[in-house]
Formats: sequence, C-alpha cells, structure tokens
Amino acid sequence: MIGQWLDFKSNKDPRGILTSVEGLYDIPIDIKRIFYMHHVTENRGGHAHIDTDQVIIPINGTFKVDLFDGTICETYNMSDRMKGLYVKRLIFTDLYDFTPDAVCLVLASTHYDMGKSLRSMDAYMDYLKNH
Repeated sequence: MIGQWLDFKSNKDPRGILTSVEGLYDIPIDIKRIFYMHHVTENRGGHAHIDTDQVIIPINGTFKVDLFDGTICETYNMSDRMKGLYVKRLIFTDLYDFTPDAVCLVLASTHYDMGKSLRSMDAYMDYLKNH
C-alpha cells in the first residue's frame, strides 16, 4: 500500500466521542502545520510534496484520495473520523468527490513552502526520473 491507515484513540461516554491525535505518538510525524478544507467545490491536491509527510483526516462528510507513487495508483475512501491516512513525501495526491458537508483536516510535518511541491504530473515524473 502507498498510504497507511492510522487508527486514533477514541474515548466514548454518554456525552459523545473524543478522538485525539498526538504528533510522534499516534502519528509518525511532528506536526508543524495544520490546515483544513471545507465547502469544497472542486478537486483539491494535484501535487506532491518534496519534503513533507502528511496525515489526512475526514472530520465530516466523505471524500476520496488517490495516491500515486510514480508506478501504482491507489484510491482511499475517507469517511471514518477515527482513522487518518498517512501520506509520505513524494507521493502525488488528488482529493475529490467531496460531499457538500465534507471537512478534510491535514496535519503536515513542515511549514508550507510552495517551492517544495511538484504542482503537475509532468513535474512530478521528471523529478522522480532525476532524483
């Protein structure tokens, strides 16, 4: 598998469910950046990060993630709030089929630097050939 499912600890009581995620404990990265997408009307992603590992979590609704490693493409259905998808650096990622209520949370191992992402499939394939 290209991506890795991570199960998060969840505590349930009469008040509801509390799910927690701790960097370097529940996930294999030290969190440097957190962002989330909501009210998504078009596909997201469409790039690969040169030095960033990420964990993608479906907070609400559903969506799909395609991961491509230069050879194999795998599709992940994102719907379980108690699981995250670990995506290592240099994996081309597409997010799509967002339901209207979808919220996608992403935990990243680096601060954002657009210069360290490969923004097209051609750029990605060229990078893999030359590195």
